[in-house]
Amino acid sequence: MDDGKRVIEAAGTERSIKSLGDWLAKVDAIGELKRISAPVDTDLEMSTITYMNGKTLGAPTLLFENIKGHSGGRLLFNPFGTSLNRVALAIREEPGKSAIEVTRILSQKMKKRIPPHIIDAGLAPVNQNIDAGDKVDVTKFPAPKMWPLDGGKYIGSADAVITVDPTNDRVNVGTYRQMIQGPKQVGFYASPGKDAVLDRELWWAQGKPAPVAAVYGLDPLLFLVAGTSFPKNVSEYEFAGGINGAPIEVFESDVTGLLLPADAELIIEGFSYPDKTASEGPFGEFTGYYGRPGGATPYIDIKCIRYRNNPIVTSALMADGLSNEAGYLWGISRAAKVWNDLDVLGVPGVKGVWSPPEATGGGMTVVSIEQRYAGHAAQVAALAAQCMGGAYFTKYIVVVDDDVDPTNLGDVIWAMVTRSRPAQSIDIMRETWSTYLDPSQNPPEIRPWGSKCIINACKEFKHIKVFSPRNLLKKEMYEQVCARWRELGFEGAPPKVTNFESFAGKHIG
Repeated sequence: MDDGKRVIEAAGTERSIKSLGDWLAKVDAIGELKRISAPVDTDLEMSTITYMNGKTLGAPTLLFENIKGHSGGRLLFNPFGTSLNRVALAIREEPGKSAIEVTRILSQKMKKRIPPHIIDAGLAPVNQNIDAGDKVDVTKFPAPKMWPLDGGKYIGSADAVITVDPTNDRVNVGTYRQMIQGPKQVGFYASPGKDAVLDRELWWAQGKPAPVAAVYGLDPLLFLVAGTSFPKNVSEYEFAGGINGAPIEVFESDVTGLLLPADAELIIEGFSYPDKTASEGPFGEFTGYYGRPGGATPYIDIKCIRYRNNPIVTSALMADGLSNEAGYLWGISRAAKVWNDLDVLGVPGVKGVWSPPEATGGGMTVVSIEQRYAGHAAQVAALAAQCMGGAYFTKYIVVVDDDVDPTNLGDVIWAMVTRSRPAQSIDIMRETWSTYLDPSQNPPEIRPWGSKCIINACKEFKHIKVFSPRNLLKKEMYEQVCARWRELGFEGAPPKVTNFESFAGKHIG
């Protein structure tokens, strides 16, 4: 049996995923869960192990089970890492698919919305333990200090922060960093323009504290959805339900009134006030640099902590390169959302969308198209740059022809060099939506405004019929060599080639 079949059979589809534990069981079955039973310190040691482990493509997710200073509680670092299999399992698909396949499947599932299903709070597994009043102490749960210059320990990184718009009751689920500031207090930092910021400001404008909850141990599907930009008037719970194929089960909190995921591992909830701030940061961010330096930031005054017995805290290391948890996760989710947006806008001819993990998972978008009319490539580029899925932070948008694999940076660069003309093929968008976390924007006061570079790396449409033909293999000869691959002394599978010489209408002038 080959490795792909073994992965699929090990994962199976017979048991639905409702919780982090369900997902981990499937990850364990395909050999991508590593349990670390040796004692490990949350102060830099845990993140260093994760960083080094992440340098290998497809490295396992790490479950730390023996955490110094914490007799109860475990910590799962980088649930997704660089594993397409784990992303596939999170979106309720069998593993073994390519990056483009996973992205396209996710983009299609994003078109379906299923509202959450409210259950009785007494039936929610996360309510096995409820600490309130004097019992509230978030410091008893493991939280790593990830980088030497971090402002403190961050329990919120692979999280889902839940807020609500008081004007229409739309529930938002987003991912924001949260630094522990005391037993009853965690930071509530979010970039300008993010939904949680808009929600809390609406509450404050009414003279009321903003109710907020944070889920620190969660089904990875909820983490994926929380880190994706969806329309601001629709709850992420509905998109999670659509991807899940069934409603996400929630219960209504008797503390904040918020709808909380019933199958979570650990949830804190409380209120945020406009005049209550504390120093927060810096924090080693997804760009591979320290984000916003320490400063006065709103915080959450914790009123209640809900958790399972021996809960698992989910954490995400923000880093450079493959060790960045935001790389593959955001690359796939952002590309899927851009593809979905282009579909909704009625743009024809889109063959693939990708956001390279090497570009922090969000700094670059590549779209492959079959050109059908004059201006098609320019239209796709502009829409991909400013649609909801692609507007935030993305700096470079590259459009390539359909014979170029958008997931292969080598192919993309080749197309840029051989098909684009710098003087004619590059456009700049100014004053676009960026982030305070962009280290290139200096002085910091000019943030969060940014700019975008659009590169048309397609064959010039008005000359496409006479554009120099590319070198392509003859299909029959490729298949002949594939059949003899092992005989010729090569190991593994032959490289996949999909474009072949057609000989039709070719003229070399």
